[in-house]
Amino acid sequence: MTFEQDEIDAVALEAYGRIVRAWHLSRREAAGLADMSESRWKRAKTPGSTIRLTNDQRLRLSAIVGIHAALEQYFSDPLTKTWFTRPNAGPLFHGARPIDVAIAGGLPQILTIRNYVDALCCGA
Repeated sequence: MTFEQDEIDAVALEAYGRIVRAWHLSRREAAGLADMSESRWKRAKTPGSTIRLTNDQRLRLSAIVGIHAALEQYFSDPLTKTWFTRPNAGPLFHGARPIDVAIAGGLPQILTIRNYVDALCCGA
């Protein structure tokens, strides 16, 4: 079975939308993390949207899903839902919020955060 790119994008946006709601991200934060304008993010989260994602955006959303899954595995509520938006003294963040570091650093930084969270889960 092969999936059409539109179906993949729709599933990715649905999963990302659930994470945005769980983490209580603002429209600005959600759009910035996905590398979209706020108006495009608003259209993308509309049921039945036909927004096409770039490869960069697909990778971003995939990494965010991975971060979310790892946080759910490693932490318990409410930290699972607030870790990404709380100031963090860890070596990647230096007191900043992970979301701000991710938005500023783009895909490379999102992937670094994904690796960091995965390492936490593995006890590294």
